[in-house]
Amino acid sequence: MNQTTMPKERPPIGDDLLKAIQSKPQKDVHIHFMGICGTAMASLAGLIHSRGFRVTGSDQNVYPPMSTQLQDLGISIMNGYKKENLSLGTNNQPDLVIVGNVISRQYEEAQALLASDIPFTSLPQAMGALVIEDRHSIVVAGTHGKTTTTSINAYVADRLGLEPGFMIGGIPKNFGQSYRNPKGDWFVIEGDEYDTAFFDKVPKFIHYRPKSVILNSVEFDHADIYKDLEHVKQAFLRLLDLIPSGGVLVTCEDEETIRDLLARKKSDLQARGVKVITFGLERGEYRARSITAVPVKVEGSNETATRLGTRFEMTHPRGETVTVEIPMIGSYNVKNAMATLALWEHLGHPLEKVIPLLKGFAGVKRRQEVLGSPGGVTIIEDFAHHPTAVRETIKTVQTQYPNSQVYSIFEARSATSRRNVFQKEYADAFIDAGTQHLILPPPFNLQGLPEDQRFDTDLLLRTIQAKGVDAKVLPNVDEIVSNVKARAKSGDVVLVMSNGGFDGIYQKLLGAF
Repeated sequence: MNQTTMPKERPPIGDDLLKAIQSKPQKDVHIHFMGICGTAMASLAGLIHSRGFRVTGSDQNVYPPMSTQLQDLGISIMNGYKKENLSLGTNNQPDLVIVGNVISRQYEEAQALLASDIPFTSLPQAMGALVIEDRHSIVVAGTHGKTTTTSINAYVADRLGLEPGFMIGGIPKNFGQSYRNPKGDWFVIEGDEYDTAFFDKVPKFIHYRPKSVILNSVEFDHADIYKDLEHVKQAFLRLLDLIPSGGVLVTCEDEETIRDLLARKKSDLQARGVKVITFGLERGEYRARSITAVPVKVEGSNETATRLGTRFEMTHPRGETVTVEIPMIGSYNVKNAMATLALWEHLGHPLEKVIPLLKGFAGVKRRQEVLGSPGGVTIIEDFAHHPTAVRETIKTVQTQYPNSQVYSIFEARSATSRRNVFQKEYADAFIDAGTQHLILPPPFNLQGLPEDQRFDTDLLLRTIQAKGVDAKVLPNVDEIVSNVKARAKSGDVVLVMSNGGFDGIYQKLLGAF
């Protein structure tokens, strides 16, 4: 098919038909996922598979950890978005297709779907109708900290005996997978503001039926979806409008954008019977002070050694002060912990019960995850890609390893980081972080982007070198690995920041020393 022969537009099915499909004997229902290796899509595929449905999927450029998670479940992944994936005209035609937001209407498989009579829907709509249903949905949203905060809250809910389900954009180490079907009346989900599907241009979290919301921060991101910060704010205002009477909003008052959202919505939320709770390092009803790094043993885990964690004093709205200890470092993780404590206290679980649980949280894969220390060189992987996250991650790692040289490697891979919308902000981030050594490859896959919109790595290099940052641009991963191998010594740290597979750099680094 080409642009002139595209099929007539066809709407997705509604919640009633989704329910009808779910009510059939699971072994007789075939559900196909287009774009199955996305973090959320792979999680929903796992949820559906664990209920007994037959699951298949298609994707391209797959990479761990989601591809590995799917393979371990025995879910077959078809390479590429070909019309044959739908097995049209055979008995293998799926009963339902769930379409990921990575899928464009122009893809051959999408056009074949629209030309067929196969029912289809989006991931968020399927999540809301088939999994969350009428449960108490805790939606964790915001530009930063979603995955870690969602993971902490899923872990706390589990330790409180609530038997929650969850879906997370990463793999919490306490659970070993990014999803779980609920046994009780609770569901914890990472609420992404990215759009839902090519046929449903609303933020994903619109479909997640929030009862309680944690909102950590709001910054401009997703330049392929949103035109400016105000456009992003409008998406989060829609989320706040969905919180029902009796619901809870926990949000960080340190953030100027959050204060603006509260100025617009707080009176309306309170009039609807929504409890609004604020926290922060400098503002808020719950506030942290005396933040210090301490060695912490992750309680209840298989770890044999302590890790560097954080102890802080948290002042309570009632005036008292409590001591909190978490096996994580960095101010963002302090905020993530405070949000969790504030939420669960207002859901009826006292602080003295919840605070000790935090010491058992083992972290999330790809979030400041130590992959190994070959030859005494510590290799750390992180998902950071927004300038704020990049700055805080480098600061945190260099603080965690004060006697080491830290080699930071950053890949501009996301839809926003490949554009020049943050050209100045990335330079400021590397300079403000006090970056010791920086290595940059060319941005990932600039094809299709107009030249005047592309991120300019050479301009970034000149800007930060002028401020004294030791920085290099190298053409590919093999050159990067060779350069790091030649310079890093035992006791040093290599920090890799990317939101993708980065051409297998992690295993190449682990094998280099």
